[in-house]
Amino acid sequence: MKYFILLFMIPLLATAQADLNNVDDSKWLTNYDSAISRAKKQDKNVLVYFTGSDWCPPCKMLKTDLFETHEFQELSRNYILLYIDVPRNKDLISEKQMVHNKELLTKLNKKKVFPLLTVLDSKGNELDQLSGYSMNGVIDSHLKLLENNK
Repeated sequence: MKYFILLFMIPLLATAQADLNNVDDSKWLTNYDSAISRAKKQDKNVLVYFTGSDWCPPCKMLKTDLFETHEFQELSRNYILLYIDVPRNKDLISEKQMVHNKELLTKLNKKKVFPLLTVLDSKGNELDQLSGYSMNGVIDSHLKLLENNK
């Protein structure tokens, strides 16, 4: 009987863990106008993250090394978060979202570097940015960017 209960609980626990993993992602907006509007209402700056989620190894490592840390979670409360993905696999985002993201790429990431963190004020003016990631686990410069622009 206890094995039956255990077998029943495993899928529930796995589902709960999956839901916890998605909680952090829900803070990231994907629409520039929505992010700017929210920034104005909340008197915050916008942190824009340019990534190539399916082809950029430094982007993938930055997600783990920075975005999943307690320090980032604390500092990110001072920002409206905007996630701009430019994947090679066109099935990962809608065509409309890809057009939106590529427009922002030409506007805010002219050199097309990945990953790129850009801080905007609530009017959309660029305040600061940091490009690249060496994939060595050292995120001090990324945290400093957030600390200096909150």
